Amino acid sequence: MHSRRDVLVRGGHAIVAAAMPPSFAAAAAAEPVRGGTLNFLVETDPPTLVAIAHTAGSTQRISPKVTEGLLTYDFDLAPQPVLATSWSVSTDGLEYGFKLRRGVKWHDGRDFTSADVAYSIKLLKEAHPRGRGTFANVVEVRTPDPLTAVIVLSKPAPYLLSALDASESPIVPKHVYEGTDPLTNKNAQAPIGTGPFVFKQWVKGSHVILERNPSYWDPGKPYLDRVVARFIPDEAARAAAFETGELDIGGGPPVARSDIARLSALPHLGTDTKGYEYNGTFTQLFFNYETAVLRDKRVRLAIAHAIDLPLLLETVWYGYGKVATTAISPYLARFHDASIKPYGFSIAEANRLLDEAGYPRKADARRFTLRLFNNPYFGKGAGDFIKQALARVGINAELQTFDFSTYIVRTYTNRDFDLTVEALSNTFDPTLGVQRAYWSKNFKVGLPFSNASHYDNPEADRLLEAAAVEPDADKRVKLWHEFQRVLHDDVAAVDLIAPQGVTIFNKRVKNHTLGAAGINASFADVYIER
Repeated sequence: MHSRRDVLVRGGHAIVAAAMPPSFAAAAAAEPVRGGTLNFLVETDPPTLVAIAHTAGSTQRISPKVTEGLLTYDFDLAPQPVLATSWSVSTDGLEYGFKLRRGVKWHDGRDFTSADVAYSIKLLKEAHPRGRGTFANVVEVRTPDPLTAVIVLSKPAPYLLSALDASESPIVPKHVYEGTDPLTNKNAQAPIGTGPFVFKQWVKGSHVILERNPSYWDPGKPYLDRVVARFIPDEAARAAAFETGELDIGGGPPVARSDIARLSALPHLGTDTKGYEYNGTFTQLFFNYETAVLRDKRVRLAIAHAIDLPLLLETVWYGYGKVATTAISPYLARFHDASIKPYGFSIAEANRLLDEAGYPRKADARRFTLRLFNNPYFGKGAGDFIKQALARVGINAELQTFDFSTYIVRTYTNRDFDLTVEALSNTFDPTLGVQRAYWSKNFKVGLPFSNASHYDNPEADRLLEAAAVEPDADKRVKLWHEFQRVLHDDVAAVDLIAPQGVTIFNKRVKNHTLGAAGINASFADVYIER
């Protein structure tokens, strides 16, 4: 199996991968047991059961069990076959050829063909929140025969081969979607896919039932009879359900981090921190550059020095993660520049910089006031921590908390913040996960998860735009390293924590985490030991 780097550098050489389906050879150590029902925690009701036009976490949990992608990825993000059995990249990086799996059927009995691939890429380019960027350079998808698809680009997109997992870029049936709005198509509520499980029932607010696909293309799989996706919004209730055995598996982590150690000590439960490589979870403190005081680099650097990141990691994330030193997560190791050191925690240096910038303490010991927002997705613990940290250097941070929808409007439309604790994931490639936050051309009022800071640095823009089209893997890494140094020197933001995902599972559940997608994978290989 060629590495991912080989694919990009040696474009034009097909990677033939048909011999081993996406179970990844190392998984099949013991003889799997057939039968049983897996009770799978999905925290909240998803907006849809198909990820063709959504990136909601709950959708990405369920969708791949029914609706597959061309590829999946091992823990190093090297591509593995699913609906595509082999693939090639032209030497100029403008054509991606895929040989498709023979004999695959949609759940309604129709044949899966290259026409479905072409139509799905079109939908992803038009309707998917990240797909609009991922597939922006796609000119056409050629279908010379039913089992060949060739994606043709106007300019290179070196991240494309990493973007074809079912959770990110699902392949949907053309005959079901053609001529409809993918956001309102009936398939979103009762999906037809090619996956190991067939949709049976969705009781909103309660559960989704998926049943074994008896005609799955991988003979003998899946091993489970049924997957029941359970919706339990309350963290305490989830913890109790794992404790009693009502739940078999969940991820994220699925419970409050303060409960993980207690639950993992129970004899029937285990934990796993693998399977989050494709998500690239990350947290940042963004500055609003329209706030005059924050345009002074000395003030930004003082704020960075005021935050004790190791203590933040232990206090808020209970040690599950890594301190972030650059805009690219240390978990995204092939792009992360480990030579860049953190600013360092120093109250004395923070005070010195603020004095030097012309903001002395007033009679009440405060220097100035800033409005601090906090993305509620991961709670307000980080916001509380930063508020207290800034108070120590005389900055009055007024922490304002909202529900998620209000937070999005207040931050990205109204823009009435000075600092915001955000959770923009790196995803599986920084062009898709990092560029959006710092590219000046991505400052768009009202667009969620865009350049909230209104950051504008021509050198950063140059590097971002070059990295987005550089087909040589080594040169591209160098561009990303240079970009990280530019942002670090400019104190463009304060990179906080790269949280570590944690899966909790009943030890009877086997083969639950075989690659980078973790429990967002198909579960074709999962079985329950008896």
